[in-house]
Amino acid sequence: MGLFSFFRQELAIDLGTANTLVVYDDEVVVDEPSIVAMDRNTRELIAVGTKAMHMHEKTHSNILTVRPLKDGVIADFQAAENMIQGMINMVEGRRKFFSHLKMVICIPSGITEVEKRAVFDSADHVDAKETYLIHEPMAAALGIGVDVLEPMGNMIIDIGGGTTEIAVIALSGIVTDQSIRTAGDELNEDIIEYVKRMHNLLIGERTAEYIKKEVGAAIPHIENPPAPLAVNGRDLLTGIPKQILVTHAEVAEALDKSIAKIEDAVIRALEETPPELASDIYRTGIYLTGGGALLRGLDRRINEKTKLNVFVADDPLKAVVRGTGIALQNTSKYTFLMDRRSM
Repeated sequence: MGLFSFFRQELAIDLGTANTLVVYDDEVVVDEPSIVAMDRNTRELIAVGTKAMHMHEKTHSNILTVRPLKDGVIADFQAAENMIQGMINMVEGRRKFFSHLKMVICIPSGITEVEKRAVFDSADHVDAKETYLIHEPMAAALGIGVDVLEPMGNMIIDIGGGTTEIAVIALSGIVTDQSIRTAGDELNEDIIEYVKRMHNLLIGERTAEYIKKEVGAAIPHIENPPAPLAVNGRDLLTGIPKQILVTHAEVAEALDKSIAKIEDAVIRALEETPPELASDIYRTGIYLTGGGALLRGLDRRINEKTKLNVFVADDPLKAVVRGTGIALQNTSKYTFLMDRRSM
């Protein structure tokens, strides 16, 4: 048994639009941006993760940076395979010592069968012998300690890079769910457009992400607001680089419409929830996970909209991958896991 376990590798992967995380041996060993850099002509891989992100929006004509996932699903098949392989190779170089690779991969709840097949195919091409899929809200629930097997309703809102997943979970299943493609990437686009419209300044995707993290807010009035942030970009009138100051209140204004879409999806999910489960949610509240949960004042805004208690998970960025790791350890216990191939 000991010899078999030496040749066996088990990985839990949160394949996210913005970041990919990998759990090995109950520990998050990879946490990298979901991006690859390739030779534009040969499509040969140059860099994966952080190294590729450092090249993003700074490349010359021979280098192409690609984010393989869009809206939570694989948009570039070859780039996705390269990225998954690169992430696996980052697991402290252990990949070459193992012959049996078992993976549990997290996917959006609104994924189509064709998109699901693309995830399975990517796993096949990195020689996975067993591949399981788990929906993001279910993984998030496991990751924050919810007993998903119990007949108790719990609502999870997971705001990632490409999708916002809203689900009511009970008895090992998703009873009602809403999956919308309004999430971190769209919030970045909102910031880019706002800065362009209000300040005549052109900024890139990385700068927008930085603004969101440093001074991002869902409401203009928050406790302990961050200081205005100095932002550099290109003046649209003169073409010359310049610097402006951006406040959290401006970001709240920029993000208002997109956050309203998330609120509407939460209300739709609640409207579709059976009354007994709605009663449970009144007692248990709503749990926020994913990178979007870190947006200042978002919990308060959803609380004001729903009149329900809203809780931000501890370390919300890793809630999904932690739950995926729990599912990996209990693949025979959790019937909601989807298994395509076992060899």
